[in-house]
Amino acid sequence: MSITQSFLLEFEEQAPITRRFLVRLPEDQLAWKPHERSLSAGQLALHLAAVPGGIIRFVQHSPAQAQGFNFPQPASRKEILQTFDESVAAVRSLLPEYDDAQMQETWRLVQGDKEILAVPRAKFIRDIMLNHWYQHRGQFCVYLRMLDVPVPASWGPSADEPPLVMQHARSAS
Repeated sequence: MSITQSFLLEFEEQAPITRRFLVRLPEDQLAWKPHERSLSAGQLALHLAAVPGGIIRFVQHSPAQAQGFNFPQPASRKEILQTFDESVAAVRSLLPEYDDAQMQETWRLVQGDKEILAVPRAKFIRDIMLNHWYQHRGQFCVYLRMLDVPVPASWGPSADEPPLVMQHARSAS
C-alpha cells in the first residue's frame, strides 16, 4: 500500500467520526468559550472542519510561505458543516495525486527568505493534517463535555456511547 493510500484510508475512517462531533455543537453555543484565552466553540469547530482541506492545499506548494493563523467566528453550524464537506472533498481530490516519491521528497516552509521547516511531505501531512486534526478533535470533545453535550465515541467508547464497532453490531441485529 502506498503512503497516499494509507493516509486516505485513515482519513476516510476518521472523517465521519469528526463530522459526528461537529454536528453536536449546539447552534446557540457557537460563541461560548471555556476561558477568555480559548477559541470559541464555533471557532474551534470551524478550525477542525477546515484543517484537512487547508493542509492538503498548503502542501501543494514547496516552498510554502508561512502564514498567520486566522480563527474566524462562524455564523452557524451549517457554515461549519459546509466547510467540513468542502475540506473532505479537497482531501479526496488532491491527496491521491501524490505518489510515494512526492510524499518522501523534502517539503519546505519559509518565512520570507528564511527556511523554517524542511521535512518529508508525508511527515508534514501526518503531523498536521492528521495528528493536529485529532488533537483538536480531542480538545473539541472537552468543549462538548463542558457544554453538557453527549460526546461521540471515536476510537473507543466515550462516557456517553459505546465504541462504534458495538454500535454497528447493535444496529445489525
